[in-house]
Amino acid sequence: MDGIDAALVEIIDRQGSLETNLIAGYTYPYTADLRTEILAVCAGEPRSLQQICELDDRIAESFAKAALAIMAKGDRLPDLIASHGQTVFHRPPVTAQHGKTALGYSVQLGRGAVIAELTGIKTVSDFRVADIEAGGHAAPLVPMLDTLLLSHPTKYRVCQNIGGIGNLTYLPPKAIETQNQVFGFDNAPGNVLIDMATQKLFGQPFDRDGAIARQGQADVNLINQWLKQEFFVVAPPKSTGRELFSPAYLERCLQECGGLSNYDILATLTEYTAMAIAKSYRDFLPVYPDEVLIGGGGGRNSFLMERLQDVLQPAIVERTDKFGIDGDSKEAIAFALLGYLRLKERFGNLPSVTGAKRSVLLGRFSQ
Repeated sequence: MDGIDAALVEIIDRQGSLETNLIAGYTYPYTADLRTEILAVCAGEPRSLQQICELDDRIAESFAKAALAIMAKGDRLPDLIASHGQTVFHRPPVTAQHGKTALGYSVQLGRGAVIAELTGIKTVSDFRVADIEAGGHAAPLVPMLDTLLLSHPTKYRVCQNIGGIGNLTYLPPKAIETQNQVFGFDNAPGNVLIDMATQKLFGQPFDRDGAIARQGQADVNLINQWLKQEFFVVAPPKSTGRELFSPAYLERCLQECGGLSNYDILATLTEYTAMAIAKSYRDFLPVYPDEVLIGGGGGRNSFLMERLQDVLQPAIVERTDKFGIDGDSKEAIAFALLGYLRLKERFGNLPSVTGAKRSVLLGRFSQ
């Protein structure tokens, strides 16, 4: 929620084999009042339906401005805008005691019709709805990019995204040919707790390079207690969001950190993310990976990267940049790719990842 990640992407299609070329990538910050309102809605503060509708349009207008700004960095207009929108609520599907499963629910604000109207360009949005209607979690969706662009002929790879929430894609060798063996799930709090704690304890928006956490000492015993929570124990498919890792959740963590310095608290929360990721690999991956490819803002946290390299041994940990995918723009590139798949009427979800009953077309068009 720092802002809107925009990417101008060229997609090369060679008889169904896809490549991407990032022409430009940039994060356009939300205005302070809009970001505050989004965070309030995510935290469950009550709003009228009218206020939610107005927020939907305000977010769409911000996305349209970001799209127009990134377009200006190219030499021609794009054929399509693909917009994920801003997630403000996510509820995974729930299996009741009688065995029936209630469908999940996920809300992304920033409606595509407004983006198409303001830019004059065909827009595909609402990527998560079809997978949810097929019984899936609709998360994570980035594994389709991982499968198509980052699988290896002989190595086992994990693509680990560290945004607000952490999620992984497990790629066995030749995954592009055996997509039913690919799976993925949300596996860690990512940056969300680290960022909120940095803002609360140090008055800074985030812990640049992990410089603050590096000065502290993590409480591993406390982390091991946190890792016994249901989210970390339940087997995938699974998804989560700020509904779990909320400001209230952080407050409970801080209360349990009694006696620790602020530096120790931030070190503990950083180690928590690293250890949660490592635990998910040990508990749920059929084969431990040879390589772990990091995308998302967490890859810019050099201290977190060092901790991941340590706790994920003997796997080699690298940013996706080394493999041709800009780590900062990876998610935006992924939705450009998903938009292209929808344009070509190719399935965009991986049922082995999301738990959906079938492959479906993701997104709907506005123009």
